[in-house]
Amino acid sequence: MSADRVAGRTALVTGAGNGLGRAIAHALSAAGARVVLTGRTRATLDAVAEELASAAAGVRVAVCDTSSPESVAALRAELSDEDVSILVNNAGIAGPVDALVDVEPADWDEVFAVNVRGVYLMCRAFLPAMTAAGRGDVINVASVSGKRPLARRTPYTASKMAVLGLTVTLAHEVGTLGVAVNSLSPGPVAGPRMTRNFRLEAQRTGVTEAEAEQAFVSRAALQRMVTEEEVGAAAVAMLRMPGLTGADIDLSAGMIAR
Repeated sequence: MSADRVAGRTALVTGAGNGLGRAIAHALSAAGARVVLTGRTRATLDAVAEELASAAAGVRVAVCDTSSPESVAALRAELSDEDVSILVNNAGIAGPVDALVDVEPADWDEVFAVNVRGVYLMCRAFLPAMTAAGRGDVINVASVSGKRPLARRTPYTASKMAVLGLTVTLAHEVGTLGVAVNSLSPGPVAGPRMTRNFRLEAQRTGVTEAEAEQAFVSRAALQRMVTEEEVGAAAVAMLRMPGLTGADIDLSAGMIAR
């Protein structure tokens, strides 16, 4: 393992075709890791791979639906020639924005299938090789929404709370086997998803989108949202922190207030 704990290793990033997954892949590649990009849509994965094409450590694309046991098993077989020692479970969906009593069971199940079962299946598939080697790192991307109320987002919030519980428990299971397991909890990230949320909130409350955004970011200590690049940098920083396991890193610009 490289002295800086990242360079020369192979990192598998789920949900890597856009958003936080793309940013984390870029940060890992810049830090010298070989990056395996996975997700459900080859076109977006190929686009990110093209962005990273000049990386000295290399990049690889592998399509996978992480909520499917069969798809994850196929991914593990496809990557049997890769020494994956970093697993970043980033794939996730936002789910419905509605009162709990109006959430359909199918929508609830879909959120948990992607956000929780996907983490379980990926860990189940790739941890054995790490524990056999006596080294490895798992970063589960959770959310500050798993630590504070978020009205009309019960499926998402509950799923992220589940990821936090999975992380700390798994850390104790595999810590003596040389594998560190941590979670990274971003706060609201500037980008298309939050822009959409501000538009919907403005429509619901009768204010402007700018007013909806200002009311939201005023709750943060830094009076702003975090960026995708900051989330990518945080993932790399976590990997460079010996002794960090069973921890949740809050990256919210101070928006963790309950």
